[in-house]
Amino acid sequence: MISMNFLKIYAGSILLSCLFTSCSNNDNKQTSAPAGVDSTVTLKEETVTFKADGATLDGYIAYNDSIKGKRPAILVLPEWWGLNDYPRMRARMLAQLGYVAMAVDLYGDGKVADNPDSAKVYSGPFYADPEKAKIRIDSAIAKIRTYDMVDPNAIGAIGYCFGGGVLLNTVRLGDDLKGVVSFHGSLIGVPARKDLLRTKILVCHGNADQFVTAKDVAAFKKQMDSIGASYTFIGYDSATHAFTNPASTANGQKFHMPIAYNAKADTASWEAMKNFFATLFGK
Repeated sequence: MISMNFLKIYAGSILLSCLFTSCSNNDNKQTSAPAGVDSTVTLKEETVTFKADGATLDGYIAYNDSIKGKRPAILVLPEWWGLNDYPRMRARMLAQLGYVAMAVDLYGDGKVADNPDSAKVYSGPFYADPEKAKIRIDSAIAKIRTYDMVDPNAIGAIGYCFGGGVLLNTVRLGDDLKGVVSFHGSLIGVPARKDLLRTKILVCHGNADQFVTAKDVAAFKKQMDSIGASYTFIGYDSATHAFTNPASTANGQKFHMPIAYNAKADTASWEAMKNFFATLFGK
């Protein structure tokens, strides 16, 4: 069991950080894919809904309908703004690689934040109660498994900022995922237990991130090493918080935050993710 004192301290520190930090503004959009992704592939795109934890959740699903046979599926967990265009774009990129991808609405009931105050309100319950995110992610896993083309034993996930931190918490709680990738997500959260953490992990971190500190990195590695977790940690020099999102530079200037897009780190981290899943799923 996780102590209430731990959850209160953890939630308070994360919410304070979130109040002053932002991964990307909801109004900023990226629709083009980075180099190395074949944007000419025709994708099938769907929006689905499912119930979990007393809320109606949305899922944006993308896949290449011309591929025959079963294939792995990958969930995409968004930044604290919710299910906007950015996680949808990443889902399409994964679909272009041959996966069935689903960008997941964790907040439910159509809630998308367009300002830090709303984002704080929406994300707060998931920091206060990490099990809440696990319940909703488990429902998303169950939903994606209903697709005939999905291999039900080959489900992975990626997460950005808030989504990355939530995802690491969820697998530390024993979630049923083969592998997860966190891009510039928070690292310190639910304590890791050897009997619960069975998922392979890749962390893509900006070494110039002022919000996820070197102390956090050291504590995370110590925690993972102490239970013999299967994880890979990659740090990118000169990359700040939110380095994968092209909107970050403008947001950093607008909100006076030390965040910026780093094209080199974005490309390198995406390649690392591709190799991680290719090894994991044999693609």
